[in-house]
Amino acid sequence: MMNLLYITWEVDPVVFEIGPVAIRWYGLLFAGAFLTGYYIMQNILKRENLPQDWMDSLLLYMMVGTVLGARLGHVFFYQWDYYSQHMIEILQIWKGGLASHGATIGIIVSLWIWSKKISKKPLMWILDRIVITIALAAVFIRFGNLMNHEIVGAPWDGPWAFLFTKAGYQVLEPRHPAQIYEALSYLLLFCVLAFMYFKAKAGQKPGMLFGTFLIGLFTARFFIEFFKEVQVAFEQDMTLNMGQILSLPLIGVGVFFLVRSLLLKDETGTERTQ
Repeated sequence: MMNLLYITWEVDPVVFEIGPVAIRWYGLLFAGAFLTGYYIMQNILKRENLPQDWMDSLLLYMMVGTVLGARLGHVFFYQWDYYSQHMIEILQIWKGGLASHGATIGIIVSLWIWSKKISKKPLMWILDRIVITIALAAVFIRFGNLMNHEIVGAPWDGPWAFLFTKAGYQVLEPRHPAQIYEALSYLLLFCVLAFMYFKAKAGQKPGMLFGTFLIGLFTARFFIEFFKEVQVAFEQDMTLNMGQILSLPLIGVGVFFLVRSLLLKDETGTERTQ
């Protein structure tokens, strides 16, 4: 017998409209992700007695790298068959279609350029710090997905299942709130990274925060994918979906940097204690 104790999710993705312009929850949460990240990174620069004017350029590079990488990641990893025949639609980001794996690549490339042009510091220096803000930003983004009724979970007859009324399915059925699973996982990761940097001085150990971030985020992503609805048609016959396949090498990269950080001297030249 079907469990009737589910949550009916009827939130309108649009907060309000002004003429032809629609203000959406997703857009507000996306902006909130950058604002909170700006505040945290500003405090990190202040803590390390570094120029505050780095923030403006860093924010710009991050925004471009995130949006461009996420969009191209979706295009090439998930729907190249479609977009190769509709190239102009690649620019229509407002229609949806962003991939976190692509965003990761885009952010790394943009920060490499920023490091060369602005900070003159090693790329790993900024990666170890920016991942704290990215982990929190991921929380905002997944709640944005929840408000958008997208990236929904697979059908499930459980006590905290959600009925996504605006997800576009002809037949409504309770589902896993996969967006919430991810958001809570990333919130935990943010707390771990913040503790490591502010309390455990992990910022002095190149690669430790970056490695922990990659392992934590993409391990969570790998397992939560089992509770998600299939995102694109070609995944239906796959044992592991595209999100899981792309997560595995990033977890491996994270393990490499974490182990490497434990074997190297920290930035003060002190030998690592094992």
